[in-house]
Amino acid sequence: MLQDLSNSSSSLLQVSEFILLGFPGIHSWQHWLSLPLALLYLLALSSNTLILITINREAALHQPMYYYLGILAVVDMGLASTIMPKILAIFWFNAKTISLPECFAQMYAIHCFLATESGIFVCMAIDRYVAICRPLRYPSIITESFVVRSTVLFTLRSFLFPISVPVLAAQRHYCSRNQINHCLCSNLGVTSLACDDRKINTINQLVLAWALCGVDLGLIILSYALVLQSVLKLNSGEAASKALSTCTSHLILILFFYTLLIVLTITHSAEMKVPLIPVLLNVLHNVIPPSLNPMVYALKNAELRHGLYKVFYLNIKENLHK
Repeated sequence: MLQDLSNSSSSLLQVSEFILLGFPGIHSWQHWLSLPLALLYLLALSSNTLILITINREAALHQPMYYYLGILAVVDMGLASTIMPKILAIFWFNAKTISLPECFAQMYAIHCFLATESGIFVCMAIDRYVAICRPLRYPSIITESFVVRSTVLFTLRSFLFPISVPVLAAQRHYCSRNQINHCLCSNLGVTSLACDDRKINTINQLVLAWALCGVDLGLIILSYALVLQSVLKLNSGEAASKALSTCTSHLILILFFYTLLIVLTITHSAEMKVPLIPVLLNVLHNVIPPSLNPMVYALKNAELRHGLYKVFYLNIKENLHK
């Protein structure tokens, strides 16, 4: 009887904090991963900051396509910054504890930035569709006002829809276990510790993923399918090659972003025998795209490369004259 009372009283207790254990299965040497992760984070911050400076300084880059690229750079830095400081604190200072409100706030921020990035990719796909398929109407359709309105619309969508994720997670009862085999507060990772039924959380996660990223991916595929159809109708091979080259960098980033997201969803949904894989994919999905996006654009876009060269050249020239 005393044992039953003890069990019932412990089940009524609510934990006050979670403990992020890091990468499952490699706790003894996971701190060695801090160096490459820190370098990726620094690369994400520095390269995206450089993109913003270049777009701001170069008048030739004051175009809708580059405005969207600048917005993407801000979102990328925000996405990486939601997880990397805490991950590095875990590895370097053993700061594994995180309060419930902080955990739910991080969960919400990750969903917001991922949804916003997906929305910006849609805007960039629409921009390329109008530029290639409706070139004469491009200046009248894709204006600065259009960039502002579309960005505000997708940002509001991305910040309003995911509210259900932390709200539903906070409604779960966490009565005994508080150790999370993860580096960050993922929705399904946190709610797996709940003592009550978490089915509503899983359903909400799937619905949200398809309603946001699923719809976005459908619009992107449709836009680029129409672009490809239009390009194939061009008589000039040179014009077709130029049109496709402007889309290549977009497609590389989009394919990388959504491929990782789909693989991550599948690995989370399936009960994997190696829990390290979904955790590692989750972390990499939040830090690799932000660090790679600027480099892909710099390599594939001649105007941006020229702008970066001018910024570097002017800075070096100014330093020499001092």
